This record gives sequence, structure tokens and C-alpha cells, in this order.
Amino acid sequence: MVHLTSLLATALTILPILAHPGHDVAQEAAERAAYRRSPEYQDLAPCAAEIKARDSLMIERRMEQVRQLQEKHGIKSRSLTDVLNKNHQSSKQVTPSSPAADIFGSNSSCILQPETTEGPYYVSGELVRSDITSGQQGVPLTFDVQLIDTNTCKPISNVALEAWYANSTGVYGGVTAGGNGNSGDRTNLDNPMLRGIQYSDTDGIVQFAGVFPGHYTGRTSHIHILAHHNVQNVTKSYGTIISGGTISHVGQLFFDQSLITSVEKVSPYTTNKQSLTTNANDGILAGEAATSDPVFNYVLLGSTVSSGIFGWATVGINSKLSKTVKAAANYDPTD
Repeated sequence: MVHLTSLLATALTILPILAHPGHDVAQEAAERAAYRRSPEYQDLAPCAAEIKARDSLMIERRMEQVRQLQEKHGIKSRSLTDVLNKNHQSSKQVTPSSPAADIFGSNSSCILQPETTEGPYYVSGELVRSDITSGQQGVPLTFDVQLIDTNTCKPISNVALEAWYANSTGVYGGVTAGGNGNSGDRTNLDNPMLRGIQYSDTDGIVQFAGVFPGHYTGRTSHIHILAHHNVQNVTKSYGTIISGGTISHVGQLFFDQSLITSVEKVSPYTTNKQSLTTNANDGILAGEAATSDPVFNYVLLGSTVSSGIFGWATVGINSKLSKTVKAAANYDPTD
């Protein structure tokens, strides 16, 4: 059973939805802007040389991941038929026949700087698992996140990274609230869809497999992430992390608008009745883009988005920080 945080759960159910369901986007953007001006804020700019030096290892790993995913989804052609490479900033043009270094090299590495808020639908106690699909229908999405310590410029291992996001019709699992699907559907409280935790490996990498996120009123498609630092690599009986350690990073990752537009033409995304907000009109993305690049780089596994997407991003973590977050609910199927 899921235990909703008192008062917060009630508020999520009854408050009118303005932009992000149950959340003031302007307030969140202001909090992030204030954090970026604080002395504790650090970015990855000083780590550019260290990241570049590791390019060859990352290129090889990501090429192998693409090959395995193409094989898994039965895609016979192994050419990269479409690659969009930071087209909002980069002038480099990449084609399916481009060298691997051009596709996966440092010039196409997304760098997300530290952020500060978790949004209204964070659920604690999620499962340690890499496949977070939970039966959801949609465009297959597998994504890598590499974690870099901004204090050392080195990859950081054994970090428990959480990821969570809305499904194809813009609904979050684990919570009920006005604007989040059917607010009377109590079964959604026990739904772990598109939520999970993975530990970073020696290269600082975690990977999740799910489906591409849908949009909801006031927000463009995005993925939330939260990093638990100094947590023992053990789990409770039902498969979540044991509490402890510190939360050193909270953030969001985004996608190119052209990719979102392509996905939105595929079922079941076409059944999403919520108002569409584009990247250009998303206040949170605008605030982050002013100082960083929070957009996934990606390749299509086949000739269309329906065949699946592989995305990757680099995230800076200040391991010396300790943040406090508020959960809207706690997932515990044994209670």
C-alpha cells in the first residue's frame, strides 16, 4: 500500500491545476535560478578536458548498446538512420554514415548542471530495476546517464540514481491528483510505472529502459532524476534502497522538439488530450538552457521513432551537497 504524505496528498487531489499539475512552475523556476546564483552551485565547464579524455571508451560502449538494442527489437539494419545532434546549439551535421566519434564524441555530449527541486510527483521507495516499463505502451526508450563529480571531474560510481516520468498520455504512476489522469483512480497509487533506481557503475553510468515520456498541461516532455550519494548497495526485501546517505542532485532532462513532435504522431501518444507545451514555451527548460544543456543526445534504432530510441546525457553532481526533498507518496507493496 502507498502512504501519501498527509496534507500534501490532499492538496494534490483538490487544488486546481495551473501549469504543472499541482505545482507552481514559476516558483520552481525562481528556486532554481536562486540556486544557480548561490556559492554552492558548480558546473561541468572545468571538467571538459577530463570528459574528452574518456571519449573513446564511451564511444565503444554506446555503439555496442545501440547494436544490442537493434537486435533486441528485431531491427536488421544496423546503420544509424537518423541522428539529431544538439541541433539547438551545434553546427555539426551528422548522418547515418558518419564516424562513431562524430556521433558519440564530446562535441555531442549533453551536460546538465546541478538543479534544485524535485517537482510535485516524487515518490520515495521505488524499485531498484533497469526496466521501468511496467507494461506501458509507447515508443521504446533506453537512456544512459553518466554521473560526473564536479569537484574532481571524475565519473562517480555507486550512486543510486532515481528516474521517473509521465506515461504516453501524461500521467504519473504512484500518485492521484487533479490533472494527473483520473483523480478517482486509487489503483494508480500502487502503480510503479516509469519509475526506478539504478546504481552507477565504475564509469559513472546508469541505464534505464522504458517508453518515451508524454506531455501534460504546462510542461514539455521530460524525465526527472535524483541522485542518492553514499547509499549502501543493498535493498529492502521488496526491492528498494535502504534509507540513508545524502541526496546530492535533483534535475530534469529533456528532448529535442523535433523528436517530441515525431513521437506525438505515434499511438498511444495521439490519444493524449492534455494541452501541448513545446520546448520553446516550457519555463523550466528555458531556465536551465540559460546556463546548461539539459537535452538528451540520441539515435534512432531503426528508420522511424517507432523502432525505438537510445539517448544519453552527462550530469554533474556536487558530491559534497546534501539536499532535502519532499515525497508526494511512498511505494511499499508489502505494507
